[in-house]
Amino acid sequence: MNVITKTVSLPDGRTISIETGKVAKQTDGSVVLRMGNTVLLATVCAAKDAVPGTDFMPLQVDYKEQYSAAGRFPGGFTKREGKSGDNEILTSRLVDRVLRPLFPSNYHAEVYVQIMLLSADGVDQPDALAGFAASAAMACSDIPFECPISEVRVARINGEYVINPTFEQMKDADMDIMVGASAENIMMVEGEMKEVSEQDMIGALKAAMAAIKPMCELQTELSKELGTDVKREYCHEVNDEELREQIRKETYDKCYAIAEAGDHDKKSREEAFDKILADFQEAYDAAHTELTPEELEEKHAEMVRYYADVMRDSMRRCILDEGKRLDGRKTTDIRPIWCEVSPLPMPHGSSIFTRGETQSLSTCTLGTKMDEKLVDDVLEKGYQRFLLHYNFPPFCTGEAKAQRGVGRREIGHGHLAWRGLKGQIPEDFPYTVRLVSQILESNGSSSMATVCAGTLALMDAGVPMKAPVSGIAMGLIKNPGEEKYAVLSDILGDEDHLGDMDFKTTGTPKGLTATQMDIKCDGLSFEILEKALMQAKAGREHILKCMMETISEPRAEMKPQVPRIIQIEIPKEFIGAVIGPGGKIIQQMQEDTGATITIDEVDGVGKVQISAPNKDAIDAALGKIKSIVAIPEVGEVYEGTVRSIMPYGCFVEIMPGKDGLLHISEIDWKRLETVEEAGIKEGDKIKVKLMEIDPKTGKYKLSHRILLPKPEGYVERERRPRGERGERGERRDGRREHREPKDFNDSLDHNNDI
Repeated sequence: MNVITKTVSLPDGRTISIETGKVAKQTDGSVVLRMGNTVLLATVCAAKDAVPGTDFMPLQVDYKEQYSAAGRFPGGFTKREGKSGDNEILTSRLVDRVLRPLFPSNYHAEVYVQIMLLSADGVDQPDALAGFAASAAMACSDIPFECPISEVRVARINGEYVINPTFEQMKDADMDIMVGASAENIMMVEGEMKEVSEQDMIGALKAAMAAIKPMCELQTELSKELGTDVKREYCHEVNDEELREQIRKETYDKCYAIAEAGDHDKKSREEAFDKILADFQEAYDAAHTELTPEELEEKHAEMVRYYADVMRDSMRRCILDEGKRLDGRKTTDIRPIWCEVSPLPMPHGSSIFTRGETQSLSTCTLGTKMDEKLVDDVLEKGYQRFLLHYNFPPFCTGEAKAQRGVGRREIGHGHLAWRGLKGQIPEDFPYTVRLVSQILESNGSSSMATVCAGTLALMDAGVPMKAPVSGIAMGLIKNPGEEKYAVLSDILGDEDHLGDMDFKTTGTPKGLTATQMDIKCDGLSFEILEKALMQAKAGREHILKCMMETISEPRAEMKPQVPRIIQIEIPKEFIGAVIGPGGKIIQQMQEDTGATITIDEVDGVGKVQISAPNKDAIDAALGKIKSIVAIPEVGEVYEGTVRSIMPYGCFVEIMPGKDGLLHISEIDWKRLETVEEAGIKEGDKIKVKLMEIDPKTGKYKLSHRILLPKPEGYVERERRPRGERGERGERRDGRREHREPKDFNDSLDHNNDI
């Protein structure tokens, strides 16, 4: 067994080790990555040959977290791991987006990368290590791959950039970005931040590059030591260079003319490009009648590949040489924008945001604490009170096919929009918020349209956002070995597909809130990156201005159909009194008032949320809660309920859970032999005045007679000696009487707070 271990240090002295040759040896490549007590296994397997007819890179990356890694059982009836959760899909996408561009363009064999979290102590964040582990597994294999990469998380904590911070450190971070890169070039960026500047983000990327470089060098050493620096041979494409040259010669000028014409309509532009290829194929078939139908079909498949290169080159040259884009815009122009709020009558908030041929219809729903999303992942357990769901039906691009379940792309795009908006929901906003973005048209950057439409829908619903958020997608055209380049604002779908960068940023007027960047070219300098960021800022400001012309601030009043919610705080010691034994009191309050009441203990304080369809129900519930948590005051008059009758008086509940003794001598000015003489029964309402609170026991002494007119000539009678009347709980014969409690409250001291 040839076990090889390599170690690399992070800037703060912590180490990451890579081990290969010990486990999973039947794979093409496998490594075990360790950082502290966090352990990941990454494996890669590739088919020897491509499936006939495949003309793309069939890569599948799966990141899975085992519950046993944290010593936990999975939830559900089966008690085993099921389909990938959102966090696993998002981590898989982070790795996929860095690896995919580094396979040779003519390599089409199926490749499967699997990363498993095997051990985690909740200190180090494993998602930041997945990219490093996957690339190291590739380095241990002979699968064709251009160069090793790695990924790190960068957080800014107290003004300092920290690489791969712990969960605990993240609590103080104002920036959280994941960076994937080779030793020389940034490949992928994704993250969120608290309104930071563009220069601060560039500083984070520089810190990431410094940490990633030694990780890539380690993989290069490992590959040489294993002999896997020599990659396998393959032949997944058979090319006809004569046909390639013929297509370029006969179609390039025609494609360039369409690119230069600047047709604003996506569909007509596509039809024009398709006609050029169809005409060429028709002419080719007529000139090659000697070929069989099967041979012509193979030639047509090759033509599609070669023609795609012609379209790509003509579009890029038109932008670089003439500054003209496919839809006629200049590089910094934003497509026409129109917005509308409240297009739908019943949702709590709704909006339409349209930019060019990209359109989002977004709705906002406001709910109670009961609507929060339960998160039960391996390393995270809690609740989410802001949700954003993004849907991309096939009809938005004119495709005639059925809509299936939510795909990885939809989860990723929705997560980016969620990150861009979530920081602007006030922490003390009592509602649970759900945004749903339905993409009705798509031609570039529907996730950024979701951010803009989401902001409008939130404001339409009356959510008091800290600041409005807008988003934009930027592109880049840069040919290898050429100094000339062009940064494109508000890219089209074709500019994303045929360009070298898809760089999305969201932000408020104060700064960035989220970003996502994928780079497809080598040698992206920080100078180009800074230009793209500043051009994006100008574009975001323009888009935000258009949005504010539709609705400039959150509505002062929520719509009538929104459930009303108030929040109050109560002392920790009163939480039990409000809930009651087995939830008896809180359930009764909800039944009586029609309100929904939830209580949580946060930082030693009871956080009470009351929600109801109308104000009367809220006021009624609020009154009941306040009466429970209120402290009785000496001298105040209360309308109480007689809870129990004793020979020496009766116990009266003056507030929920607070009973006081109304002695028989305090019922009336005249002498009473029994309580029943006064006509008092259990359940009766009676007004009493709180005369005294015993400083030692906290017992309440009540009086009813003090509220009655004093008889003329009344002389206070001399009280009987204490021993004659017996103590509380004794019978007249002096023996102690046992009284069964009527309920939980009676089993406690009547005069003490519960």
